Amino acid sequence: MNKNNYVAIMAGGIGSRFWPMSRTNYPKQFLDILNIGRTLIQSTYDRFAKFIPKENIYVVTFEDYADIVAEQLPELSKANILCEPSRKNTAPCIAYVSYKIQLLNANANLICAPSDHLITDDDAFIKICNEALKFTADIKGLLTLGIKPTHPNTGYGYIQYETLAVGENIYKVKTFTEKPTVEIAKAFIASGDFLWNAGIFVWQVKNIIKAFEKLLPEIHEVFDAELNNFNTDAEKEAIERIYPLCVNISIDYGIMEKADNVYIMPSSFGWSDLGTWASAFQNLEKDYLENAVVGDNVMIIDATNNLVHASNKKLILLQGLNDYVVVDTKDVLLICKKDKEQEIKEYVAEVKRNKGDKFL
Repeated sequence: MNKNNYVAIMAGGIGSRFWPMSRTNYPKQFLDILNIGRTLIQSTYDRFAKFIPKENIYVVTFEDYADIVAEQLPELSKANILCEPSRKNTAPCIAYVSYKIQLLNANANLICAPSDHLITDDDAFIKICNEALKFTADIKGLLTLGIKPTHPNTGYGYIQYETLAVGENIYKVKTFTEKPTVEIAKAFIASGDFLWNAGIFVWQVKNIIKAFEKLLPEIHEVFDAELNNFNTDAEKEAIERIYPLCVNISIDYGIMEKADNVYIMPSSFGWSDLGTWASAFQNLEKDYLENAVVGDNVMIIDATNNLVHASNKKLILLQGLNDYVVVDTKDVLLICKKDKEQEIKEYVAEVKRNKGDKFL
């Protein structure tokens, strides 16, 4: 394994579209959504541990989740769990791990990846990542992995790229588009030069720091001012001073859409961002009536195309429902039409307004 290769697993999100299973105090990255015996963050760690030195794997998470990360990833050193005092989106998160690693290894080559995505073809993913690391080791570019689209999904971002390759399966990025309409998504796919934005980035640490310096100078300045405290006992206090001064912005908006040295690798490795219950439905096994069921005591009578997620402690009998999401937890029962599940975030806000935080 190459000692210059590092991974930052981003694990600070709330996952509100997977409510009521995903809760503020125990969000979806720590859940076994697909009933495979490993949580999403454990599966992500397992995948990277196959080709990245374990001491070079970092998890960046909200400070309230540090104990959950340590419990679920006992093989990870506590020093490699980086705690954010507040949620400020992906740019400060990536800045934190980058400025820290830069002091440890000036030649560090870093993959930044979400903790809660599904990848079904590990071998293809590892092959792509190794090719990506090889490319970024030799060039001052910022690389993102793009997924070949299979349908006009309106929940994903799209990246357009130049058709002339600059390397083997490497292209210069032209444009970023967030969550288009169905019509626009269909046009993107028909054009053949758009990919889904997987939110997986690869670069040399020194090159992303140069990008922060140029494009997000306000973030660069606050991290740079505290560099002497990184990798010391004073790091935690330094981060607590830094984060209130950081703008809340994604790496996509803050850097990738503005930089002129952004490249993309068209990839295919069975990817889903598992952003919604519908995406979980697509990736779960179905019965002969096309129901996806998680739970040992669920009975289905005359019902089709439903997703049912329930604990084994309760009998659930479902009759006559078609195309619904049914999620039963100890204190919340959600029954929602599948075509409305993109609105679950809004329902969570409604619950908060009417019932406070008790059920969140």
